Amino acid sequence: MATKELVLEKIGVETTTEDGLKIVLHNDPVNTFTWVTECLVDICEHTSDQAEQCAWIVHTKGRYGVKSGSFDDLQPRCEALGERGLTVTIE
Repeated sequence: MATKELVLEKIGVETTTEDGLKIVLHNDPVNTFTWVTECLVDICEHTSDQAEQCAWIVHTKGRYGVKSGSFDDLQPRCEALGERGLTVTIE
């Protein structure tokens, strides 16, 4: 599978030629659960419960795909999450 990497400010974004992309949120020692859930609700349109579950999975597993879709849909969301200090990639 061909993959190319595009770096946008503080976030790395991987793109592929296939559909089925997702924003992957990576665990970090800086952001609080409250902040992460707020960002996921605001930017990824999660419910509070969905956002909290994602935050727990990221905390325990180290990373988790929090939103899937096309690159055109995911790129601005990924940038917005990165601007809020979260570590995210598109995979």
